Amino acid sequence: METRHDSVLLHEAIAQLNVQPGDVAVDATLGGAGHFRELAVALGHSGTLVGIDADQASIERAETVVKEFGDQGPTVHLVKDNFRDLARILDDLDLPCLDRALFDLGWNSFQLSAGRGFSFRADEPLLMTYGEPEQGKTAADLVNSLPEEELADLIYTYGEERFSRGIARSIVETRKHTRILTTLALAEAVERGTPSWYQNRRLHPATKTFQALRIATNDELGALREGLAAALERLTQGGRIAVITFHSIEDRIVKGVMKDAAYAGQGSLVTRKPMVPSPEELTANPRARSAKLRVFERCNGEGVCITKPTSVHMYV
Repeated sequence: METRHDSVLLHEAIAQLNVQPGDVAVDATLGGAGHFRELAVALGHSGTLVGIDADQASIERAETVVKEFGDQGPTVHLVKDNFRDLARILDDLDLPCLDRALFDLGWNSFQLSAGRGFSFRADEPLLMTYGEPEQGKTAADLVNSLPEEELADLIYTYGEERFSRGIARSIVETRKHTRILTTLALAEAVERGTPSWYQNRRLHPATKTFQALRIATNDELGALREGLAAALERLTQGGRIAVITFHSIEDRIVKGVMKDAAYAGQGSLVTRKPMVPSPEELTANPRARSAKLRVFERCNGEGVCITKPTSVHMYV
């Protein structure tokens, strides 16, 4: 399994955020800590950097980066949590405002080898949770409990899977005989529900179903809306939010939230059209092919932080 992670649109995201020394910045998705490291460099000793991730392994990777900087880096707060709770996290840290926020919505390569069931290329427990699984909230729970129609709707809505009805039917038939508890068992059920003429294409037949279940298991779209709303509310005048998405559902939400904020007079879209990876990056990292970067800047409008408090960087 893969254990290397290349941060997507790394330099573009940092450049578009226009990070200044002394800013308060949030990396809402630590992942492989690539963006986190570059944010720390840009912030300098006088800045404050909040890193958030539900995955303890991501927190530990960020801790390694912090040690590299020693006393020369920014004040850092690492928080094991979901970025949907950004408002509470900032309150707990006594940070009323933020200047820069980055949301990288891709799941990092380390998670493929974490044994949580994100990949159908190895036989793993069907969890699909970023943190420790809660009772009744794993992908296996959804697969084995949802009625066929609801399961089909979930796969179609979150995975944009054209064969969702047949896949849901196959899953329900399979679970009549035995519970589906592993990734390979689910992938096999999905393949049985996919037309044979479609199965020889480049995209594995289970890809979109796995995506849909991952999104549903972690309520990723609800978390995205809540996290973006909190970041917009706390953004200082001239502050920026950058979001990297990897599929059309996420991108539509981000585009809608940013456009609504712009129409409400809260700021403007820095990127009228999303930025995409360069040909060079796509050659080096084919997984970046669906990435899109959108950036929003606060200017005027209503919000908690219209002006930047002079004391914001005093908190430790």
